[in-house]
Parts: sequence; structure tokens; C-alpha cells
Amino acid sequence: MAQTWKQIVEADPEHSRRYARRWDDMVAEGVDIDGEARLIDAMAPRGARILDVGCGQGRTGAYLHSRGHRVTGVDLDPHLIERARELCPEASWEVADLADEGWPRGPFDLAVSAGNVLAFVDPADRGTVLTNLAARLATADEGTEGRAGRLVVGFGLDRGWTREEFDRDADRAGLRVQQRWSTWDLLPFDGDSGFMVTVLVRSDGAAS
Repeated sequence: MAQTWKQIVEADPEHSRRYARRWDDMVAEGVDIDGEARLIDAMAPRGARILDVGCGQGRTGAYLHSRGHRVTGVDLDPHLIERARELCPEASWEVADLADEGWPRGPFDLAVSAGNVLAFVDPADRGTVLTNLAARLATADEGTEGRAGRLVVGFGLDRGWTREEFDRDADRAGLRVQQRWSTWDLLPFDGDSGFMVTVLVRSDGAAS
């Protein structure tokens, strides 16, 4: 079973700083780190309200803000939120535990969870986190251009959350699967892939 982010940071207080530096180094080396953000931008209506779930130091949210979207990023890690605010001060960045209620409620046109974020959630909290995310998606009446909100989640299937378990937890949270791929550049999901990108919508469409 993979460790949660809380466990990792508690065991190694410098982990967050090394994590942020690793992304800095990739940018300096010219590595493309915007694949997830390009997909979300293509899915979003112009000027969409986007929730960056587990935003880290803001790499995805900052890209989306630069494309004219209204971005709110939330992350458990105060150091990474500080880095996100430095990178893109015009967006909104907040320290938040996704299993709690005290973070922006939206409604959001799109919510994105890239970088294995949800796989770092305590298994006991996964259902609560998905329920909290479902409640923040816009209904068609609330959505930009009349579109209902969507949640896009990507994580490795070797981290203790199988496709079947995820789908069951999503269903219990009031979400249904709309689309699924094995990569952020839309290679088909064949059931044997080590990675899964899933698009979900609210099952009932009711306002929360």
C-alpha cells in the first residue's frame, strides 16, 4: 500500500522542497510538464472555473490561468501552496485537506486531479474526498455555457486503488464514469494499463 502524503512528509520534512525542486529541474531541462493541463484546457469552455485538486506548486493551474481560466488550487502541503502563490499570484491557492469541508465549494466547470494526487489520500478518506469533489461540480444550470461540471482524475493503478474499487467508490459518491484513457494524451484504456485517466460527472445533476 502506498504511503499517504501526510505520512511521507511526517517521516521526511524536506520531502516537499525536494519534490518542488525536481519539477524546477525538469523545467530547466526543457521537459514538457504541461500535458495534463493541455487536455484540461481543451475540455474546458473559455474562461472556465477550474479546481486544481492537489495542485502542488501550481504547474497545472498556472498553465490554465495563462489560458484565461479562473483557477482555484488546493493542496495539503503549505510549502507547495507557497510556491504556487509565487508562480501565479493571480490565481487562488489554498491549503486544504480534501477530506474536510473547509475549502472552496465552487461550483466549478472542471476539476482536475493530476500527478497521482488521489492515490496519496488515506484509503479511509477516499469516499469522502470523492463526495466532496462531486459536490463542487457545477450542474448544467450553474455551468459556464450551460455545461455540467466534470472531474478528471489520473493515477497509477499500482498504488493500492484498483479500477473496480475506484469505480465503486465514485458511484457511492454520486459520480459516474463518462470516459477513460490510459494516458493524458488519450491512448485507449485496455484494462491492463498501469495508469488510468477517468472523466466523471455527477450522477444526479442536482445542485448542492
